[in-house]
Amino acid sequence: MSEDMIISAKKAAACKAVDDFVKDGQIIGIGSGSTIVFAVEKLAQRVRNEHLKVTCIPTSFQARQLILQNQLTLGDLETNPRVDVAIDGADEVDDCLTLIKGGGGCLTQEKIVASCASTFVVICDDGKDSRHLGEKYKKGIPIEVIPFAYVPIRNKIETRFGGNVELRMAKAKAGPVVTDNGNFILDWKFSTTPHPPIDSWNEVNKELKMIPGVVETGLFVSMASCVLIGMSDGSVKEKASKAL
Repeated sequence: MSEDMIISAKKAAACKAVDDFVKDGQIIGIGSGSTIVFAVEKLAQRVRNEHLKVTCIPTSFQARQLILQNQLTLGDLETNPRVDVAIDGADEVDDCLTLIKGGGGCLTQEKIVASCASTFVVICDDGKDSRHLGEKYKKGIPIEVIPFAYVPIRNKIETRFGGNVELRMAKAKAGPVVTDNGNFILDWKFSTTPHPPIDSWNEVNKELKMIPGVVETGLFVSMASCVLIGMSDGSVKEKASKAL
């Protein structure tokens, strides 16, 4: 898809999510990433036009700034621990609605907010839609880790699961990327041969989380309530899980 088509697809998915799932009086989780910009703009438009009263819970510094810039009501999980609907993007979604998230480094807070939501709506363009994880997204599964432990964690993942684990380096400064939580991110580029390489991402996620020093993974398993995929022609399809 051209850049204009990608933007059109993202905007279509974002607008449908806000139109279909946001209601007056709700607590709304606001995700991170480029697609979320369109969702927040649409939400702000609805608030102005329909005089909705909603409170927005950010998943990152970027999301917080978007909420404030669009003059929406900012909240937090301390005062609003139950979220009605969370809207967020994804780097990839497979046929079981398992997600890879964290390309922007906000995976931990994104997963916390999603876990507090009664409904978790995922929005993305068609370029993120895959049959199996790793089919289109080649940057690996992000894993947030305590800086002290990144080398042993890297070694344990490569020994147990194979593939290649890399410390994510910053592009505009010297040194590694540091998350909003003050941690590092490892990107696990898992093997996609033989295909599909892994039968249960749920079990993999559990094993990764058990490694001391791992804060959170970018594997979102059995969390998405709905995945809305924007198409190049501006239409939106809902992806249903093919899990047995």
